Amino acid sequence: MNFGETVKNMRIAQQKTLRQFCNEHGLDPSNWSKVERNVSPPPKEEATLARWARFLGLEQGADAWRDFMYQAEVSRGNIPREVMSDAALISKLPVFLRTVRGAELTEEQLDDFIERVREAHSPDRT
Repeated sequence: MNFGETVKNMRIAQQKTLRQFCNEHGLDPSNWSKVERNVSPPPKEEATLARWARFLGLEQGADAWRDFMYQAEVSRGNIPREVMSDAALISKLPVFLRTVRGAELTEEQLDDFIERVREAHSPDRT
């Protein structure tokens, strides 16, 4: 799922039409529609993304919040800052990308692989 689909699904989960949602949060419906349709990329400004995340009911610091921020960065063609600031993870990124590109993984296998990477790089890991 891409960023536009994510924000659209989150808005719909709130049972709001596009106009209702935009009026409630002071957003331009035309611009928001472009984001939902992936015509416009997510904003670069973290403060704007944080506002949007709150509008969509995400709690700052929660996994869903981080996933939202990651997805915005990836949708803009960027590697998330958290990944870029982790030298050990960056050193393994080429291997990860080669693996994903060359492997015929099912969605379940890819999800399992991602979970193992997360566990291996979790700050709570002992």
